[in-house]
Amino acid sequence: MFEKLFSTEVLIPLTVASLVGFVGSLIAIPIILVRLPEDFFDDRRPRTWMQDHHPVLQIVGHLVKNVIGVVFLLAGFAMLFLPGQGLLTMLIGISMLDFPGKRRLERRLIGQPSVLGAINKLRDKFQKPPLIVAGDD
Repeated sequence: MFEKLFSTEVLIPLTVASLVGFVGSLIAIPIILVRLPEDFFDDRRPRTWMQDHHPVLQIVGHLVKNVIGVVFLLAGFAMLFLPGQGLLTMLIGISMLDFPGKRRLERRLIGQPSVLGAINKLRDKFQKPPLIVAGDD
């Protein structure tokens, strides 16, 4: 019955894509988390990405950033069921998206002791200061 639903021509590329996504997340996620400024999740720090660029470049930049954020969010959701770092990938996707209440959601996710502990442990290995999670709730 399984062979009727999925042919070998479909399963092999899906398996390869899953492995590439898993290995890619193992490499990319730590690099991104180590490079974040320590106060990235602090609401007292304004985020001024592309503020000094031409308005057309701002629009294109925000569009591209949001598309990449959706890809990370969907990949992270898939990694909840497949091999990979699902929650961390979703967190990066959310941080790239623009929507109302985003910073509050980021703080809630990053404020989970297990998530923040894992990220700060990784940052400590690379001699980076721990993340500061603060805001006005």
